[in-house]
Amino acid sequence: MAIGVFDSGVGGLSIHRALVNRMPEADFIYLGDQKHAPYGERSGEEIVDLTRKGCETLFDAGASIVVLACNTASAVALRRLQSTWLADYRKTIGRPVNILGIIVPTIEAATGLPWEHEAERRGAKIENVDVLGIFCTTATARSRVYEIEIDKRRQDLAVFTEPCIGLAGMIEAGESEEKLRAVVESRVQALKTRIGRYPDRAILGCTHYEIIGNLFKAALPEGTPLIHQPSSVADALEEYLTRHPEYQVGAASARRFLTTGEPGPQSKTVEAFWSAPVIFQSATNT
Repeated sequence: MAIGVFDSGVGGLSIHRALVNRMPEADFIYLGDQKHAPYGERSGEEIVDLTRKGCETLFDAGASIVVLACNTASAVALRRLQSTWLADYRKTIGRPVNILGIIVPTIEAATGLPWEHEAERRGAKIENVDVLGIFCTTATARSRVYEIEIDKRRQDLAVFTEPCIGLAGMIEAGESEEKLRAVVESRVQALKTRIGRYPDRAILGCTHYEIIGNLFKAALPEGTPLIHQPSSVADALEEYLTRHPEYQVGAASARRFLTTGEPGPQSKTVEAFWSAPVIFQSATNT
């Protein structure tokens, strides 16, 4: 058994690396659905269907738990799959399996509050408002998951999402740093224009963006805190597995990297982030 990590492409490697660092003895299977990447401009039904197929591939390959290391899949598909598909699938394969997302731990980190917390609604005007910027895909922005869920918990935290159209696809394709920097700077300035100032804090709400996190740091004012999604997810998964020992995750430190696209090495951008070549195998051969 193993921990499965799913993303539309290479972005989930940012989550995968944090999970491996936290649980080095566990076995991991990574799947990038590069044949259909990126997900951010797709319809909700497409995202649900592709995410389900990715989870099935990982469960068939031996995963007992799958982390959707993709904000778009977590925002659009997770709840649907948990409520309408997962229970029947468990019966079909006859063993414990589960799917977890990455938005819940990110919101907990952003608010400093547990997911179960809901703020009291008060009529008094809030004087000091913390402004949180979310850089994300179109589909994640359209879901409004960050605005809705953070507003439930913190009335003193104003959330502004900025969709970075095409950026995940550019990272996936290994575009030059110069072109990536231009898009990042334009989105940061667009968010600043909408807010009237820079955000106090920011979340890179697409795991692809973590791969070029240095460009976001450079485009934002020096010292702007970035809420680190990978470490928040690693904290949450470690705690979850402690509470749920029924999900066996192996202990041989095995690592497999699968893709629905063309197998082989990934881009220089990914290699620089990973500090080593990343070689994907074909998922159809599993």
